[in-house]
Order: sequence, then structure tokens, then C-alpha cells
Amino acid sequence: MEMNVNMIEPIDNTALFKIGYGLYVITTNDGKKDNGLIVNTVTQVAEKPLKIAVSINKANYSFATIKETGKMNVCCLTESAPFSLFKNFGFQSGKDADKFSGVDAWRTKNGLMCLRDNINSVISLSVDDFSDMGSHGLFICSVTEAHVISNEPSMTYAYYHANVKPKPEAKKKGFVCKICGYVYEGETLPEDFVCPLCKHGASDFEPVK
Repeated sequence: MEMNVNMIEPIDNTALFKIGYGLYVITTNDGKKDNGLIVNTVTQVAEKPLKIAVSINKANYSFATIKETGKMNVCCLTESAPFSLFKNFGFQSGKDADKFSGVDAWRTKNGLMCLRDNINSVISLSVDDFSDMGSHGLFICSVTEAHVISNEPSMTYAYYHANVKPKPEAKKKGFVCKICGYVYEGETLPEDFVCPLCKHGASDFEPVK
């Protein structure tokens, strides 16, 4: 069936949902405490030399830490990662919380934390270049250390939505983030609300059906 593209909006943001993503815990240290956050934007962009690109929302506390220290670890999450891990590293800020309290972890050679559980690899990165992308900053990095931890399948965004993210209760009123599935409970959504998981604004939320 031929589609009349003239009848379609020029940019349908949901088309971007078809891009495949993994889910990762990025770990940092600001010189005072260890920190970490959930991201879905880690990509190998070159082989010779080996380069990894990581995009971080500027609203995240770790963004300033990475800009200052020039290093981070990428912990590749597996399908065994529980929702509690996403709540710990994604639903609160490192400014106010000690995200590694009670978390079993070890340090790589760069001095940063690495999770022991629910990951299949860890990659240590050194920042070589930076590009301001508007809402996000793009860090182009060299690999300084890398280890395979297990052979468990990697967690994808699709798997997270289908199997890990709690389903909203039908009787509760609220709004769900179209990007990551976070549910805000309430009769109305504040205009300036920002999703604590993916940092998208109120325009990317829709009423819970």
C-alpha cells in the first residue's frame, strides 16, 4: 500500500522509539562521593581508534562531574536488573542521595565504581572531546579498560518496558512518560514537570489509559 507522505506530519517523534537502545549505569565520582545514573545513549562510534560516544542530559548531576573529571564507567545492564535498580539510579538525584549505599560494587583502575550484579560488562572511558547538543552534552571517549562480567543478555529499552517497568494501575489517575514509561500519579501534571528517569518535559507525557 502506497502512503501519501504529504498527509503525514513532517516529524513524528514516536518514529524515534523504533531506534534500538540498551540501558546502562554510568558511574562517576566528584571527588567527594560516588554517583551513578541510568542512560540509554552509549554507542561505539569508531574502531581505530576505539571511540565510544555517551550522551548525558545537562540536568543530571553527573553531567557536571564528567565535564570536570573527564572520566566515567559504563556498566552494561542485563535482563536480570530489577526495577529497584532503576529507581535507585534513575529516580533520584546524586545531589541529594548516596546511590551506592548498600550497593555491592568494586572499583576499576580509574577509581570509579562498577556494579557487581545485574551487568554483563564494564567499560572505563576517558573523555577526549565534547559537543553541546542543546538539552544534552555528547562526550566522545577513549576506552581505558574493559571487562566482560557475564554472558547474560543485555537489557534493552524494549525489554525494560515489556518486563521490568511496573504497569500502571488502571484505577489510578496519572500521566505516563511516552519516552521511558515513568508514571506520575495525580489529577493534573504540572506544566514544568520533568521526568526523573529520562528528563523529558510535560509535553512527552500522556494520560494513563
